Amino acid sequence: MKAYPHFPRRKTVDLNTLWDFKFIENNLKDITLSEIAYDDRIPVPSAFDALPAYAGKRGLGIYRCRVEISVDKKSALKIGGAGMICDVFVDGKHLAHHIGTYTPFEVIIPAAKKLQREIVVVTDNRYNFEKCPLQENFFDFYNYGGIIRQVWLEELPDNPITQAYVLIDDYETGQIRVRVKSSGSLDTLFYSIDGGELQPAEFNDDGDLIATVPEPTPWSHEEPNLHTLTVDSGNDAITVRFGLREIATEDGQILLNREPVKLLGYCRHESHPSYGPALPDMQLVYDLQLLKELGCNFIRGSHYQQDPRFLDMCDEQGFLFFSESMGWGQQERHFTDENFIQAQLTQTEAMIRSDFNHPSIIMWGFLNEGHSTGEFARNCYTRLVELIRFLDPSRPVTYATNQRDKDIFLDMVDIISYNIYPGWYSNDRDSENIIGEVIPAIENYMADLKERGLDDKPFIISEIGAGAIYGWHDPLNGVWTEEYQSELLQLVCRRVVSDDRIAGVSLWQFCDGRTYQGGGALARPRAFNNKGTVDEYRRPKAAFKEVKRIFNDYKDAK
Repeated sequence: MKAYPHFPRRKTVDLNTLWDFKFIENNLKDITLSEIAYDDRIPVPSAFDALPAYAGKRGLGIYRCRVEISVDKKSALKIGGAGMICDVFVDGKHLAHHIGTYTPFEVIIPAAKKLQREIVVVTDNRYNFEKCPLQENFFDFYNYGGIIRQVWLEELPDNPITQAYVLIDDYETGQIRVRVKSSGSLDTLFYSIDGGELQPAEFNDDGDLIATVPEPTPWSHEEPNLHTLTVDSGNDAITVRFGLREIATEDGQILLNREPVKLLGYCRHESHPSYGPALPDMQLVYDLQLLKELGCNFIRGSHYQQDPRFLDMCDEQGFLFFSESMGWGQQERHFTDENFIQAQLTQTEAMIRSDFNHPSIIMWGFLNEGHSTGEFARNCYTRLVELIRFLDPSRPVTYATNQRDKDIFLDMVDIISYNIYPGWYSNDRDSENIIGEVIPAIENYMADLKERGLDDKPFIISEIGAGAIYGWHDPLNGVWTEEYQSELLQLVCRRVVSDDRIAGVSLWQFCDGRTYQGGGALARPRAFNNKGTVDEYRRPKAAFKEVKRIFNDYKDAK
């Protein structure tokens, strides 16, 4: 599957195939590219350290392919995600340096007088805060390396179109504005909607193309109608897909097309023991079918930008999506480091620019469980919120916090997102009834918001759950049994669907995922975060049928 946008006039070369591969533990400066003796062939996309031969190894994963590019033609190499650190060489020349595994990027390949070109992508999965401050080994999910998402090459015309952002002025009448971006001036533009005839573009005073969808059909989670737009300059064209819909917050509710919607769903990592985060099409479809069966309408992408193929599917199937940039538990040392702040701003901007047209995305987030408790963090939080509002004023802003009443930045956001774990991370180690903490804790969180004057903001439980080992049953139904997890999630789901003050929940989590491999695994049996309602191979635990029953009963009653 090729994710949007599409460039129908360009010659495109699909590079999702077997590449030559070499793993080394040295730094690249210790060798030259011409000295590398490639001794393996592995697929792209792939997390090389998910493969048996390289499992758990940290170093350089070096990929090589040869491709034919028309003589004297400039090209764009597009990489959906690679890291943690990535360098790209073409014909032995260094063309790009990139940090962050989950952020898409492109590399402009200069024209040459030869047909065949050699592309080498050097990925580095070693932790290095100075070089890549976005990913660290204290994160509660495994950081893989490699080219993890799709790769392709497009031959570029003069003044190529780079993007077209569709801004919805009126979702009922179909009035839209299109912000067309290009690498040069575009003298004449034509456009078509839903495959209709091309017509001359008209522009407003801001330079936006103005248009009306001929047969507008609003997009919603219940009826996910989609439209396409093609912008054509004569020598280049771009096709994007969009949905006519409006997202707003008002009086503690999230409104979709001016109607309140309750978000029922899961946090989801892109993770599988056989593939790491480089999931094949079949796995993406498999996951969404399970989420549909569970009665979900909501997914939180944890804790990084998600695969555009998956977002395209969410658009098509009507899932509502919480999209967040990479972050996990950052502290004062991060928020006082300008290099870290710049990396956060850069990846968040890239996420919004690449995923702007997805109607499924209804909120932007950042910095999961950051230490948002002191003035040391204000600069970073303020700049991220201001950046998101500047790039996209049409969607609410949030961040998932576990700081409760100590969080001092909740006034900045549109939606309050709390990560809470009553009945699991209990302070009362002697109690045999920690599940009794669940409902009082939810009530206390809501009471705190009211006391702080934040009752007008929608409140979602962005994480809540309990661990369960697949197949583990015990007469006492204690922690780690499937029965205990099932009982806890039943309590949570019943409370969420029965309380209008709670705008939604994303249960932690959809599937078990690989995490700490060292001492941290002492609190993570099997070196997995075991709070999935399905295990890492998507086998349902006992909680599956109970969540399914509660969510679907709520949906049927509506």
